[in-house]
Amino acid sequence: MKVILPFFLVIAIVFFIYGGIKFYDAHIILGIIIPYVCFAVAIVGFVARVIKWAISPVPFNITTVCGQQKSLPFIRHSFIESPASRTGVFIRMLFETLFFRSLSRNDRAELYGNERRLIYGRDRYLWLASILFHWSLLIIVLRHLRFFLEPVPHWILFLQDLDSLFQSHLTPFYISNVLISMGILYLFFRRFKKRNYYISLPSDYFILFLIGGIIISGILLRHIYRADLYSVKVFLYGLIYLNPVPFGGFGVMFYIHFCLICILLAYLPYSKLMHMAGVFLSPTRNIRNDSRARRHINPWNYPVKVHSYEEWEKEFKDALKEAGIPQEGGNG
Repeated sequence: MKVILPFFLVIAIVFFIYGGIKFYDAHIILGIIIPYVCFAVAIVGFVARVIKWAISPVPFNITTVCGQQKSLPFIRHSFIESPASRTGVFIRMLFETLFFRSLSRNDRAELYGNERRLIYGRDRYLWLASILFHWSLLIIVLRHLRFFLEPVPHWILFLQDLDSLFQSHLTPFYISNVLISMGILYLFFRRFKKRNYYISLPSDYFILFLIGGIIISGILLRHIYRADLYSVKVFLYGLIYLNPVPFGGFGVMFYIHFCLICILLAYLPYSKLMHMAGVFLSPTRNIRNDSRARRHINPWNYPVKVHSYEEWEKEFKDALKEAGIPQEGGNG
């Protein structure tokens, strides 16, 4: 049920949009009201989530590293894996956000054979699928900036040409569309592995189905149910500058694609997709590993009565002497 319910929920959303355009002429609701509501929910949720993380106290140095920490001068430390400076932290965050450095070291443990032996091995498929999905998504988002900028920057046109596979009389076919489809399919089917399926939630499948619906509708809108790009740009400009102009000439597929994106934006701050911001606020990533260079004191500490070893030794002096345990203060 954790797979079927999210699937039919996305299907219900698609049919709601289809029915609203096809039978009720709900262009104002789907083209103006829903985008503004979803955008407001996304902004409020995103800002609230980031502020909550930002004000959360981090009293301890809780970095997680996989390299030698900086200590004595003659011991070579790992500058990126265990950074002791802000420059090292910046480089580590750069590799983490662009190339998923920690995910590339992902290992898997499985039981093999009749003896059920535990075998450890590399698992790079998840890293590869994530790279394909996220980089393709980034390219697609950058390509779509041409609908919001006028004149369109040359670097966006260059990226669009670079992403195109065919530049003849055919409609350009984007490589990123193929790669993001491959990535989302792997991320979906890996959820059906026994151990992954056990820990998966309905919300995980809902996100995958929602993104899958956006990808499919976008490809169909690009190659089959085509819309006038100039009219689309005018429509989006009206939304941006708070002067919306309802237009019903785009077709059903455009509103399905557009509304699914709006729903994804509204759901983003309340889902696991917020790792896009959380990775920058993670103490295990953005804190320097310099616990051997300077002392970290918990700011929450309050004055307490200290019972020193000398006082303890004096208190149990006779018992220690009887047990034959040497004392630092002497056996006096």
